[in-house]
Amino acid sequence: MTAIRKEAIELLERIPEDKLSFVIQIMRGVNGLLGEMDANTKQVVNLDQFVMPPTDRGQDADNYIRELRDSDRI
Repeated sequence: MTAIRKEAIELLERIPEDKLSFVIQIMRGVNGLLGEMDANTKQVVNLDQFVMPPTDRGQDADNYIRELRDSDRI
């Protein structure tokens, strides 16, 4: 058992029985936060969804967008 875990157990043993429910709520909250952080760090984002497909017009993107804007298609 690590020293910090031993200290935590010693502190828990000193807490009156009627106050333990508050400590348990705090511990559950911390465990919930840790679970959310683990889930967020494991999430992988597919960046391909943000890539605009190439146009078949043979124009550069600025001209293509200018043409779309001028023709009121956007």
